[in-house]
Amino acid sequence: MEDMRALSYGLGQQYFDERDYRGAIRALLPIVEETPEDVGTRLLLARAYFHSASLKPAEEHLLVILDRDPTEAYAHLLMARTLERLSRGDEAIKHRRIAAALTGDDSLLASQSHSTKN
Repeated sequence: MEDMRALSYGLGQQYFDERDYRGAIRALLPIVEETPEDVGTRLLLARAYFHSASLKPAEEHLLVILDRDPTEAYAHLLMARTLERLSRGDEAIKHRRIAAALTGDDSLLASQSHSTKN
């Protein structure tokens, strides 16, 4: 069974690298359902959801990751970017600050979307 997970993960990573984010989701979702504690696989799944513009599932998986590992800097950055794309910039600020504090990279404080439209 471990071999199947490794194969599925590899396939998911390959799909992701090829920018076939929906294919990555299909490959990674069963692994996350089978091993929900696997933060690395869940983070790749959240990234695939984000890049496929499936922002609510991305947010849901990122919340699980941050609950399990609140010091996962990239998850905070991706959560900030997800919230910004959902027009929830006020909530995103907190995650940008945490990512910057965890990495020491103050450039992470700058939002990717400089214009906000109401």
